Amino acid sequence: MKFSKFMLLGALGVALLTATSCGTPKDVAYFQDLNNNPDTVITLQNKVITVKPTDKIYIGVKSKDPQITQLFNLTGGTNNSSSSTNIAKDAFYYTVDSKGNIDFPVLGTIQVAGLTREQIAEKVKKSLLDASLVKDPTVTVSLSNLHYSMMGEVAKPGQYAIDEEKVTILDAISKAGDLTIQGRRQDVMVLRQENGHQKIYKIDLCSGKDIFNSPAYYLQQNDVVYVTPNDTKKRSSTLNGNTVQSTGFWLSVSSLLVTVLTFLKVN
Repeated sequence: MKFSKFMLLGALGVALLTATSCGTPKDVAYFQDLNNNPDTVITLQNKVITVKPTDKIYIGVKSKDPQITQLFNLTGGTNNSSSSTNIAKDAFYYTVDSKGNIDFPVLGTIQVAGLTREQIAEKVKKSLLDASLVKDPTVTVSLSNLHYSMMGEVAKPGQYAIDEEKVTILDAISKAGDLTIQGRRQDVMVLRQENGHQKIYKIDLCSGKDIFNSPAYYLQQNDVVYVTPNDTKKRSSTLNGNTVQSTGFWLSVSSLLVTVLTFLKVN
């Protein structure tokens, strides 16, 4: 009888240990390979955001001649708003069409898709000078209404505005409050639309080299970052989480063993 009790107690201990080990993430720390090689040097590509169709950009032209400034900054286009301030504001912004062009005052169609903010400014300035329209132009370009999305196992999922010309995957994760403990560091996906196709890049955050060498290290507008849940989170999403690998299952087993031990003790 004593032997049977010891066997049951042993089974109870194994069950509890198994339940605990099943809920313990194996890979949580980032940059594990760089921790072992702290002197590793990785060359990063200096990538900045380029303009795509449907993007909205601001272009302002200034000159010593106030009439020239007014010509290029107030298009005289139609606007349903009765506010003259809104008309002036909207006149500064240009939406890139499906072919990657904008319709600029006097100059007409200008191809801007694939260009950075600085490249667009230089292109507009050169076009104004070549056409002898402005002798001393100062062209200002900025990007507007750009964003990326964070989904899955992050602390603060949602849509985030792009305020800088360069946004890295690490910047995005930091703004979203980091991954939850249930997020798989080895399985982070970046979904990106390129040339009419949906591309998926996978990043292993446990590997510094994988992060910095990824084509998705620098995010682009409209990117979606998705963090996959680990097995523990997946199990908890089942009905009552009561599977053979779940803590609830082993607690049920433990309760049964305690009941059996009590019965044996009484007898």
